[in-house]
Amino acid sequence: MKKSEVPQDDGRVIQKGSRELYYALDENGEYTTALSTGWEAKNIVQDHTMEVLQQEINQAGANVKAGRNSPIQYFMLLNRMDWGLLAQYTGYWKWRVKRHNKPEVFRKLSDKQLQKYADVFEITVEELKNYKGD
Repeated sequence: MKKSEVPQDDGRVIQKGSRELYYALDENGEYTTALSTGWEAKNIVQDHTMEVLQQEINQAGANVKAGRNSPIQYFMLLNRMDWGLLAQYTGYWKWRVKRHNKPEVFRKLSDKQLQKYADVFEITVEELKNYKGD
């Protein structure tokens, strides 16, 4: 796109007064940078992404309440993580983190093991252990 066509719509994620950097073509056809306050197309995608994420968080809470999953998946999604990222932060293998999502396995975890998750989620071990999907 041309530098004069760089969108200046209000952005959802951008802080007041900040801008995003885009590459655009100047009047000579050379690539240059241009600042944008936002882009409506990007806002639509971000809004949809947040709706999907909120649905996943709600479903994870319902799964905890129904006893199908441990609170780990709920807090993982709430903190916008996936299994791989959570594994990296805790230092556990990814397959172990997924296994800890089983309620029967989760109940057997020691406070020391739960502390790793609590630290990542910035909550207490008690909050993690006592979350019931409400």
